[in-house]
Amino acid sequence: MLVALILGAAVLVLGAAMAAVFSLAGRGGISFKEKIGVVPIEGVITESESVLSQLAEFKKDDGIKAIVLRVNSPGGGVGPSQEIYREIRKTIEKKKVVASMGGVAASGGYYVSSAANKIVANPGTLTGSIGVLIEFVRLQELMEKIGVDMEVLKSGEFKDIGSPHRKLTERDKEMIQKIVSDIQSQFVEAVAKGRDLSVERVREIADGRIISGSQGVELGLVDQLGNFQDAVELAKSMAGIKGEVKLVYPKRTKVKLWDLVFGEGSRALYRTLRNILGTRIEYRWG
Repeated sequence: MLVALILGAAVLVLGAAMAAVFSLAGRGGISFKEKIGVVPIEGVITESESVLSQLAEFKKDDGIKAIVLRVNSPGGGVGPSQEIYREIRKTIEKKKVVASMGGVAASGGYYVSSAANKIVANPGTLTGSIGVLIEFVRLQELMEKIGVDMEVLKSGEFKDIGSPHRKLTERDKEMIQKIVSDIQSQFVEAVAKGRDLSVERVREIADGRIISGSQGVELGLVDQLGNFQDAVELAKSMAGIKGEVKLVYPKRTKVKLWDLVFGEGSRALYRTLRNILGTRIEYRWG
């Protein structure tokens, strides 16, 4: 009798445990499917921290078998683009990474995509635009019209280069062009390494031209045409995954109203003013 009671209790406990497991599985808490991580890279690339942390988290998670980058970006800052590229190159040493291009993946958007194992684009995706852009805002004539003058004391000839109150001299332009050429070479070399192309081949099309996804395949800048689901299927094949997969997206952090108004709001205002008045060198289209 005692043995029967013990066995009955064990069956009840086991049944309750199994019910809890399947309940969690139904709610997404536990999944028996293989998992693929999805890292979105959207909009102008102004920072790299969020993408770097997502890549690092997925890279160390043994449950994530492959990673898909969903790229919808016209590019952005040189520094952030290079940091993301480098982290992707480190990630492919451990896991397969597929870049899925959306509507636009140009300049810095293409730069980071080229670091992946494979690139999938729509036929009409706007991509390419391999090149460097630097812009300066000029307020000299406006200041003269409203009667505002500015005097600058500087330690060297080039210390106020790019300042909105004066035009660039020929020596200024010569020096800046050397910087642009150097950073352009870095772009070309990165694409050549990522796509396993010769530097000479990439340099031929690295004149800033925008191309379609279809043209990208012909030029060797894209591996195949397809949408996001096609990229997922390719990642599954490369990782040796059979059957359905669970897509894992980065966790969304809750933003409080106070932080939105006085934190993100103030940072957004600062970035806007910086973009309007500041000088920046970018891998950006348009």
